[in-house]
Amino acid sequence: MAVSSTKKPATKKPATKKPATKKPATKKPATKKPATKKPKTLTKKTVKAQRTKIICISHKEDCDGISSAALIRQAFGGDAILVDYPGQMEALNQVVLDEKLKSLFICDLGLSKKTQDEFIDIMTTLRKNKVSVTYIDHHDIDPDVIKALNKIKVKVIHDINECTAVLTYTAFKSKLNDHASFVAACAAITDYMETRPIGSKLLQIYDRQFALISATVLTYNIVGHQKEPDYLLYLVEELAESKFPHAIPNTFEFAQIQVEKLSQMIAKVKQGMKTMKNLGYMEILDAGASGAVNFVMGLSGKDVGVAYKERIDHGIYAVSVRGSKDCKVHLGKIVNILATSLGGSGGGHDKACGAVIPKPKIKKFITELNKKIK
Repeated sequence: MAVSSTKKPATKKPATKKPATKKPATKKPATKKPATKKPKTLTKKTVKAQRTKIICISHKEDCDGISSAALIRQAFGGDAILVDYPGQMEALNQVVLDEKLKSLFICDLGLSKKTQDEFIDIMTTLRKNKVSVTYIDHHDIDPDVIKALNKIKVKVIHDINECTAVLTYTAFKSKLNDHASFVAACAAITDYMETRPIGSKLLQIYDRQFALISATVLTYNIVGHQKEPDYLLYLVEELAESKFPHAIPNTFEFAQIQVEKLSQMIAKVKQGMKTMKNLGYMEILDAGASGAVNFVMGLSGKDVGVAYKERIDHGIYAVSVRGSKDCKVHLGKIVNILATSLGGSGGGHDKACGAVIPKPKIKKFITELNKKIK
């Protein structure tokens, strides 16, 4: 008994001591490693793992915005979010919450006096979160806004002399294929900027009539599918994959439908249009305002045309404004200031711009705009 009892402790003690000595030996390095190395490697790996998403927010209502999104997709991959002006800030406020966002591109979405301060605040938050931001646009922008964006290291690509898709193509040409020049040329045509220095050179690469019909078909498909976001995203993907508009299924057939609708619009404008001293204007009920505004301008015999359509979901009017070659004022600047003073927003080019106006203020907007056009 004494022998077995002495032997048992002798065998048990080493057995218990060995794990006791081994455990601290293995535990100590294990506890030291997380304390020193793991936090460093984890934070780096976690940031890299989380910040992988690339998003392009672009204008959904015309060829320039859709084409810009397609070029960004071809150059960098990622996803597109297509918005109109009323939905612009809402989209930005959503992506700023995305912890996986690595790079953000914002294309063909001009700023107004109402939205520019909020825009800078959102950009500041994104940059603090180490998100790379590139803002590409060709609308008139307050120089102070550009300075503020440059200060927080947002990459600003801005030139009022070329459309946004042409600016996008020029900036990232090395990452794009040869077909990308055609996509940019189509955007220049539909934005009435095919005579600008870079746009005109891109158009010279292709047969003019081929480019014109392609741009027109693409535009009619974009305008006619504004209530179908999935189809607009589909167009972005097809263009990014170097498809010509005629090679995208049913585009010509749908364009024919849109042409018929526009031909009917002529009679409606003649009947429903009203005029003031310096402009013609009309509320559009069953089509897009942008599709009718040129008819309003042309048929009114005035240098400025205004077409507006109610957005019931937002309680506003979406307004399109166009000026003839004889229009002497910068409509984008006037509309920006006027729309902001009425609680809306707006802006754009000298002879083509748009606005968002609260429903009760639409008559005052038209009256004041008429006064400011000399």
